[in-house]
Amino acid sequence: MANPTITSSSYAGEFAGKYLGAALLSASTLDAGAVTILPNIKYKAAMKVGSFSNLIRSADCDFDPTTSGLTLTEKVLTPTELQVNLQICKKELHLDWEAAQMGFSAFDELPPLFSDYVISRVAAEVANATETSIWQGAAGEGSFDGFDALLTADGGADVAEGTVTSANVIAELGKIVDAAPSTILGKEDLTLYVSNNIARAYIRALGGFAATIGGAGVDNKGTTWYNGGELSFEGINIFVAKGLANNKAILAQKSNLFFGTGLLDDRNEVKVIDMADLDGSQNVRVVMRYTAGVQYGVRGDIVLYS
Repeated sequence: MANPTITSSSYAGEFAGKYLGAALLSASTLDAGAVTILPNIKYKAAMKVGSFSNLIRSADCDFDPTTSGLTLTEKVLTPTELQVNLQICKKELHLDWEAAQMGFSAFDELPPLFSDYVISRVAAEVANATETSIWQGAAGEGSFDGFDALLTADGGADVAEGTVTSANVIAELGKIVDAAPSTILGKEDLTLYVSNNIARAYIRALGGFAATIGGAGVDNKGTTWYNGGELSFEGINIFVAKGLANNKAILAQKSNLFFGTGLLDDRNEVKVIDMADLDGSQNVRVVMRYTAGVQYGVRGDIVLYS
């Protein structure tokens, strides 16, 4: 069977936003709504952070505003412009696509067109890269400063990280909570964002591998206690941030962590270009252009375990 023809005009303009939405917002952190998402940022988003001083005073008959005040500072979220420039041979993916069309696929929904299949594969890689950048990215080629880098630059670690195991994970998580200001404890959206290895250690600890739990574990179920549900620590929801590096964690309110993108911005672009009509080759070029970045609001309300 001949290789399918991919038109260069099918995946540009307004329709492109659908693929960018899938690529960016299917990153696990964004898909779960674990941080606050600010879409449609054209260039920059400025967030005002207010701090009151001497707000309450003893009552008298006068109005005297001189003893109290409001100090406003500004946090700026500037999404980084990123792009994908990929060239592949149609033969490399065509056999996989044909096999999937015949039913030999683990995917529940497979794009019926080969061009859709190519973009879905690339979009998945973009989502993975975005998830990593959100948490541990460093400004440079193909990335932007993630929360770990931003918080480290603004005050450094609040609690020094250690090598987390099932034997010490409860003590280490306790250090993070103990370092939190009392003003955020009990907030509904307060979340303990942990790396994969910390989450695994915590699950194992609750299964009976921590000295404080006992060999039978939670509800005397041992290692079978966990069935993939939600986790919490001392009443604080735990979110497994897959983009965090091992042995790192962040305690913050969801409303204090922001992800920004120009998802519907006119700079966003997705194109699939079949080079057959241009140079006679079997190459396909995939072009994506988008913006993404993160920022936090109040540094004093965040605990960085790093």
